[in-house]
Amino acid sequence: MFHDAYTLVRPDARTTSVIFASPHSGRDYPASFLQAAALGAKEIRSSEDAFVDLLYADAPRFGAPLLTAKAPRAYLDLNRGPQEMDAGLIEGVRRVSQNPRVASGLGVVPRVVAGGRSIYKGKIPLSDAHHRISRFWHPYHAALQALIDESHSGFGQAILIDCHSMPHEALVNIRAGGGAPPDVVLGDRFGAAASGAIVEHIEAAFGAAGLKVARNMPFAGAYIVQHYGRPSRKQHAVQIEIDRALYMNEATLEVNDNFDPLRALLSGVMSEITELGRETDTALAAQ
Repeated sequence: MFHDAYTLVRPDARTTSVIFASPHSGRDYPASFLQAAALGAKEIRSSEDAFVDLLYADAPRFGAPLLTAKAPRAYLDLNRGPQEMDAGLIEGVRRVSQNPRVASGLGVVPRVVAGGRSIYKGKIPLSDAHHRISRFWHPYHAALQALIDESHSGFGQAILIDCHSMPHEALVNIRAGGGAPPDVVLGDRFGAAASGAIVEHIEAAFGAAGLKVARNMPFAGAYIVQHYGRPSRKQHAVQIEIDRALYMNEATLEVNDNFDPLRALLSGVMSEITELGRETDTALAAQ
């Protein structure tokens, strides 16, 4: 299914309650946005989870839908709530309670890209922010909620895999098994967004593929995992961050020679993860 805000690829037959979604890999940059920006196109793309949608493209082969955003993260961040507006960027927005994401320039309409570099030369109208939210945020989240409702209806539970990538420099001081930096970080809001059994299964799948895994540090999950993760309602959400250096050159924004091998590796991991969605919710609860 194709929409202005997202692409939804469904499997031939839905056989699992697992949903894969990529909210930050969108790369449809409006020409007017690029022309008005204070940064060049390559600098703006530094916030993009580049190629993550392609890494997970095999998800429908395993009976799971794949939802991917079209709007770029620098234009609109789908992993923020629509109320997370930045008074430092958007005209007519009042400063209210301190939100660290908004304060750092990473609200629903970001003020900065990676490295704290300002996207804009000045402020933007509130009407512009509302337009972006109406055109891209609401349709994407409506599609995601519909998939979650479909999972509940068909399988009695929903498991959302929120797919992201992370800059290699964010991992310099993080250690996983064996004292090495992790290749993958799983975020479940420190246990609040998914059952322990599900997170352990996902961690084991990545570990069996030879990837080093850490949990919640430095990324525990933002709006999507926090909003949709409701284990008490048999609704689980886990954010997966993959080190960009594993599959791309972060300076040139091009895939490297390991892209295809990593994609093949992730196919095996997805096969294992989708098995979770074929278990009954009763069996999961008993683990």
